Amino acid sequence: MTNCLFFGDSITFGEYDGVFGGYVDYLKRFCYSEFYHHQAKEVNCFNLGIGGEITFGLLNRFDIETKARLSPEENLFFFFYGANDLAVNNGNELVSLQDFEKNLMQVIKKVKSYSENVYLISILPISQKIDGVKVASGKLRSTEQISRYNETLKKISTELNLQYLDVFSIFNLQKEELISKDGIHPNEKGYELIAENLKPILSKYL
Repeated sequence: MTNCLFFGDSITFGEYDGVFGGYVDYLKRFCYSEFYHHQAKEVNCFNLGIGGEITFGLLNRFDIETKARLSPEENLFFFFYGANDLAVNNGNELVSLQDFEKNLMQVIKKVKSYSENVYLISILPISQKIDGVKVASGKLRSTEQISRYNETLKKISTELNLQYLDVFSIFNLQKEELISKDGIHPNEKGYELIAENLKPILSKYL
Protein backbone atom coordinates (compact mmCIF):
# COMPACT_ATOMS: atom_id res chain seq x y z
CA MET A 1 0.00 0.00 0.00
CA THR A 2 1.29 3.43 -0.99
CA ASN A 3 0.14 6.64 0.64
CA CYS A 4 0.53 9.96 -1.18
CA LEU A 5 0.48 13.05 1.03
CA PHE A 6 -0.28 16.27 -0.83
CA PHE A 7 0.60 19.35 1.24
CA GLY A 8 -0.30 22.78 -0.06
CA ASP A 9 -2.59 25.78 -0.03
CA SER A 10 -5.97 26.41 -1.70
CA ILE A 11 -4.70 25.14 -5.06
CA THR A 12 -4.04 21.74 -3.48
CA PHE A 13 -7.37 21.97 -1.67
CA GLY A 14 -9.04 22.43 -5.06
CA GLU A 15 -10.65 25.83 -4.63
CA TYR A 16 -12.99 26.95 -7.43
CA ASP A 17 -13.13 23.51 -9.07
CA GLY A 18 -16.75 22.37 -9.05
CA VAL A 19 -16.11 19.67 -11.66
CA PHE A 20 -13.17 17.55 -10.47
CA GLY A 21 -12.77 18.85 -6.91
CA GLY A 22 -9.15 19.73 -7.62
CA TYR A 23 -6.15 17.76 -8.82
CA VAL A 24 -5.83 15.58 -5.70
CA ASP A 25 -9.42 14.35 -5.94
CA TYR A 26 -8.87 13.69 -9.65
CA LEU A 27 -5.86 11.52 -8.80
CA LYS A 28 -7.73 9.80 -5.97
CA ARG A 29 -10.51 8.72 -8.33
CA PHE A 30 -7.94 7.49 -10.85
CA CYS A 31 -6.07 5.38 -8.29
CA TYR A 32 -9.20 3.84 -6.78
CA SER A 33 -10.61 3.09 -10.22
CA GLU A 34 -7.40 1.23 -11.09
CA PHE A 35 -7.55 -0.63 -7.78
CA TYR A 36 -11.17 -1.75 -8.09
CA HIS A 37 -11.40 -2.39 -11.81
CA HIS A 38 -7.91 -3.40 -12.91
CA GLN A 39 -6.53 -5.23 -9.86
CA ALA A 40 -3.90 -2.56 -9.30
CA LYS A 41 -2.10 -2.08 -6.00
CA GLU A 42 -3.66 0.25 -3.46
CA VAL A 43 -2.58 3.88 -3.73
CA ASN A 44 -4.23 6.40 -1.38
CA CYS A 45 -4.21 10.15 -1.99
CA PHE A 46 -4.57 12.46 1.02
CA ASN A 47 -5.53 16.07 0.33
CA LEU A 48 -3.72 18.17 2.94
CA GLY A 49 -4.31 21.53 1.30
CA ILE A 50 -5.42 24.52 3.41
CA GLY A 51 -6.57 27.75 1.80
CA GLY A 52 -4.26 30.68 2.42
CA GLU A 53 -1.53 28.61 4.02
CA ILE A 54 2.09 29.72 3.95
CA THR A 55 5.16 27.59 4.69
CA PHE A 56 5.14 28.58 8.37
CA GLY A 57 1.75 26.85 8.61
CA LEU A 58 3.22 23.78 6.93
CA LEU A 59 6.01 23.68 9.50
CA ASN A 60 3.54 23.88 12.37
CA ARG A 61 1.33 21.00 11.27
CA PHE A 62 3.63 18.73 9.30
CA ASP A 63 4.48 16.21 12.02
CA ILE A 64 0.96 15.53 13.28
CA GLU A 65 -0.56 15.40 9.76
CA THR A 66 2.13 13.02 8.54
CA LYS A 67 2.20 10.58 11.45
CA ALA A 68 -1.57 10.07 11.15
CA ARG A 69 -1.31 9.02 7.49
CA LEU A 70 1.91 7.06 7.06
CA SER A 71 1.80 3.74 5.27
CA PRO A 72 4.02 1.00 6.72
CA GLU A 73 5.08 0.20 3.15
CA GLU A 74 5.59 3.23 0.87
CA ASN A 75 4.96 6.98 1.15
CA LEU A 76 5.14 9.82 -1.37
CA PHE A 77 5.25 13.49 -0.36
CA PHE A 78 4.18 16.37 -2.59
CA PHE A 79 4.62 20.05 -1.66
CA PHE A 80 2.84 22.80 -3.60
CA TYR A 81 3.70 26.10 -1.93
CA GLY A 82 4.69 29.66 -2.71
CA ALA A 83 1.63 31.41 -4.15
CA ASN A 84 0.76 32.82 -0.72
CA ASP A 85 4.30 33.16 0.62
CA LEU A 86 5.28 35.56 -2.18
CA ALA A 87 2.13 37.68 -1.95
CA VAL A 88 2.93 41.27 -1.01
CA ASN A 89 0.75 42.88 1.64
CA ASN A 90 1.50 46.35 3.04
CA GLY A 91 4.76 46.43 1.10
CA ASN A 92 6.18 43.13 2.33
CA GLU A 93 6.00 39.53 1.15
CA LEU A 94 4.07 37.33 3.58
CA VAL A 95 7.12 35.07 3.73
CA SER A 96 10.49 36.36 2.56
CA LEU A 97 12.40 34.34 0.00
CA GLN A 98 14.97 33.45 2.67
CA ASP A 99 12.33 32.19 5.12
CA PHE A 100 10.51 30.36 2.31
CA GLU A 101 13.70 28.42 1.57
CA LYS A 102 14.48 27.82 5.24
CA ASN A 103 10.97 26.56 6.03
CA LEU A 104 10.94 24.09 3.14
CA MET A 105 14.44 22.87 3.95
CA GLN A 106 13.38 22.16 7.54
CA VAL A 107 10.28 20.26 6.48
CA ILE A 108 12.09 18.20 3.86
CA LYS A 109 14.77 17.16 6.32
CA LYS A 110 11.93 15.77 8.45
CA VAL A 111 10.43 14.03 5.41
CA LYS A 112 13.70 12.23 4.72
CA SER A 113 13.20 10.14 7.87
CA TYR A 114 10.01 8.76 6.33
CA SER A 115 10.66 8.61 2.60
CA GLU A 116 13.00 9.49 -0.25
CA ASN A 117 10.04 10.08 -2.56
CA VAL A 118 9.68 13.86 -2.32
CA TYR A 119 8.30 16.15 -5.02
CA LEU A 120 8.32 19.95 -5.14
CA ILE A 121 5.71 21.44 -7.46
CA SER A 122 6.42 24.81 -9.04
CA ILE A 123 4.28 27.86 -8.37
CA LEU A 124 1.75 28.45 -11.14
CA PRO A 125 1.68 31.57 -13.32
CA ILE A 126 -0.95 34.22 -12.67
CA SER A 127 -3.24 35.89 -15.16
CA GLN A 128 -1.90 38.96 -16.93
CA LYS A 129 -4.83 41.00 -15.59
CA ILE A 130 -3.58 40.75 -11.98
CA ASP A 131 0.17 40.65 -12.64
CA GLY A 132 1.60 43.37 -10.39
CA VAL A 133 -1.89 44.54 -9.42
CA LYS A 134 -3.24 44.78 -5.87
CA VAL A 135 -6.42 42.66 -5.71
CA ALA A 136 -9.46 43.01 -3.43
CA SER A 137 -7.74 41.13 -0.61
CA GLY A 138 -5.02 43.78 -0.60
CA LYS A 139 -2.38 41.35 -1.86
CA LEU A 140 -0.15 41.78 -4.89
CA ARG A 141 1.60 39.08 -6.93
CA SER A 142 3.88 39.35 -9.94
CA THR A 143 5.50 37.10 -12.51
CA GLU A 144 8.90 38.39 -11.40
CA GLN A 145 8.28 37.16 -7.84
CA ILE A 146 7.01 33.82 -9.07
CA SER A 147 10.20 33.36 -11.07
CA ARG A 148 12.39 34.09 -8.04
CA TYR A 149 10.50 31.70 -5.78
CA ASN A 150 10.46 28.99 -8.43
CA GLU A 151 14.22 29.33 -8.82
CA THR A 152 14.50 28.71 -5.09
CA LEU A 153 12.35 25.59 -5.41
CA LYS A 154 14.69 24.34 -8.15
CA LYS A 155 17.69 25.09 -5.96
CA ILE A 156 16.23 23.15 -3.02
CA SER A 157 15.42 20.23 -5.31
CA THR A 158 18.99 20.10 -6.57
CA GLU A 159 20.61 20.44 -3.15
CA LEU A 160 18.41 17.84 -1.45
CA ASN A 161 18.09 15.50 -4.44
CA LEU A 162 14.33 15.93 -4.86
CA GLN A 163 12.17 15.85 -7.95
CA TYR A 164 11.03 19.24 -9.22
CA LEU A 165 7.78 19.28 -11.17
CA ASP A 166 7.67 22.29 -13.47
CA VAL A 167 3.95 22.84 -14.02
CA PHE A 168 4.62 26.58 -14.41
CA SER A 169 6.05 26.09 -17.90
CA ILE A 170 3.16 23.88 -18.95
CA PHE A 171 0.57 26.38 -17.70
CA ASN A 172 2.35 29.45 -19.00
CA LEU A 173 1.82 28.44 -22.63
CA GLN A 174 -1.94 28.83 -22.25
CA LYS A 175 -2.43 30.31 -18.80
CA GLU A 176 -5.42 32.50 -19.62
CA GLU A 177 -7.34 29.38 -20.63
CA LEU A 178 -6.36 27.43 -17.51
CA ILE A 179 -6.80 29.98 -14.71
CA SER A 180 -10.06 30.93 -12.98
CA LYS A 181 -11.65 34.37 -13.04
CA ASP A 182 -9.71 35.40 -9.93
CA GLY A 183 -6.49 35.17 -11.94
CA ILE A 184 -4.76 32.88 -9.43
CA HIS A 185 -6.45 29.51 -9.06
CA PRO A 186 -6.73 26.98 -11.89
CA ASN A 187 -10.11 26.28 -13.44
CA GLU A 188 -11.28 22.70 -13.98
CA LYS A 189 -9.12 22.38 -17.10
CA GLY A 190 -6.12 23.62 -15.17
CA TYR A 191 -6.65 21.20 -12.32
CA GLU A 192 -7.04 18.36 -14.79
CA LEU A 193 -3.76 19.34 -16.44
CA ILE A 194 -1.94 19.26 -13.09
CA ALA A 195 -3.40 15.83 -12.34
CA GLU A 196 -2.47 14.45 -15.75
CA ASN A 197 1.13 15.53 -15.22
CA LEU A 198 1.26 13.85 -11.80
CA LYS A 199 -0.55 10.69 -12.87
CA PRO A 200 2.57 8.97 -14.32
CA ILE A 201 4.29 9.29 -10.94
CA LEU A 202 1.47 7.55 -9.09
CA SER A 203 1.03 4.98 -11.84
CA LYS A 204 4.43 3.50 -10.99
CA TYR A 205 3.02 2.33 -7.67
CA LEU A 206 -0.25 0.83 -8.94
